[in-house]
Amino acid sequence: MGVPSDLRGAVMSGLAQGIRPVDRLRRWYGEGPLQLLVLLASFALAGYAGVRLLDGDWLLIAVWFAGAALVHDLLFVPAYALADRALRTAAGRLERREWINFVRVPAFLSGLLFLVWFPLVTRQVEGYESSTGLPAGVFLTRWLVVTGVLFAGAALCRVLQVRRARRSARKQRPPVDH
Repeated sequence: MGVPSDLRGAVMSGLAQGIRPVDRLRRWYGEGPLQLLVLLASFALAGYAGVRLLDGDWLLIAVWFAGAALVHDLLFVPAYALADRALRTAAGRLERREWINFVRVPAFLSGLLFLVWFPLVTRQVEGYESSTGLPAGVFLTRWLVVTGVLFAGAALCRVLQVRRARRSARKQRPPVDH
């Protein structure tokens, strides 16, 4: 089975015009071949994990996923929207909106960590210490420390951004002749 003549003709005419196959793929797909390869590999890995996960009680897992999607869409998305609106309102009053993402990103990461480690942070796991050797009381402190580090890192990034902007503004000013 050979390559169809119209495809072969298109490839050959593209090569004659100086268009490489990678450029043709990029024009058709929108990204390079490495990104497509990584995407296909991640789909294969997710499919494998899904098959392994659904090997047991697939009905209960499907109900759990549907419930998680509903809880997210009906509870968490309105909460995100309200928090973001309050943040934008506060920034609008200050007439400074450049710092919003420096609050959003660490708050999001801290919330995600809290969501993932919720049972441990709130000490709702029994017998955790006997299986890992870690006391159950350290997780709240560690989560608070990580949250503080995230916000401190965001504040440091904002300070560096402001300093860099001021430095570049000074360089772009024309010299003043008296």
